[in-house]
Amino acid sequence: MRLGTFNLMHGRSMNDETVDPVRFRSAVASLDCDVLALQEVDLGQPRSGGADLCALAAEAIGAGPAGRRFAATVYGTPGESWRPATGPRLDGEPAYGIALVSRLPVRGWRVMELGRAPVRAPVAVPGPEGRPRLILLDDEPRAAIIAELATPDGPLTVAATHLSFVPGWNARQVRRLVRALGSPGAPAVVLGDLNLPGPLPTALTGWRRLAAAPTYPAHAPRVQFDHVLGRGPVPRVVAVEVRHTPISDHRALVVDLA
Repeated sequence: MRLGTFNLMHGRSMNDETVDPVRFRSAVASLDCDVLALQEVDLGQPRSGGADLCALAAEAIGAGPAGRRFAATVYGTPGESWRPATGPRLDGEPAYGIALVSRLPVRGWRVMELGRAPVRAPVAVPGPEGRPRLILLDDEPRAAIIAELATPDGPLTVAATHLSFVPGWNARQVRRLVRALGSPGAPAVVLGDLNLPGPLPTALTGWRRLAAAPTYPAHAPRVQFDHVLGRGPVPRVVAVEVRHTPISDHRALVVDLA
């Protein structure tokens, strides 16, 4: 069983700064994941050609409509004009958020709101020649998608998320999330861009770090923001891979379980 997490940067290539649906599908298909958490996912955004990136990703791994879920965190376009994704989405209004796709049977879905930090914070973004530069950004609302999966080893709870980049707030959010995942004895996995480096998520939650490898920035990874955490009788890890694809400023993190 292969689990993965991938911050898509809305499918944009670092080489030509465009979003190509064919290239996007190929990149996701190359991961060959049974379960894949996605962050920075566009829906109906002009910058990504109005595509439904969650649906494209599900098709790429062979997941049907019942095996995908998109959760909008903002309406509008991040970096331009947006509003929190509360209430109904207006006709034709772009959305942006997280997604979880699975080719394993899904017995139930739920979305958990994790709030947003009330302060602006510096964020490193790619600059000229790939060198990072710092900009001040308002935090966006955060959420988690939680799925109950039927696997060959029995039920498994999987949570996909993208946490705040504001220090302290992301720590609060990951603790809230793991508390919401129920009994410590039941197998569960958290997948996502936690915006917490290296071993810090394990220190904050007590969950096992199933993969230890740098994932950011994509051209020369130095820090691990993307994580796979496990709790309870999760099958043992037999392989870990950090995959460089033609899209995004993150590398995808893939974990094979026995």
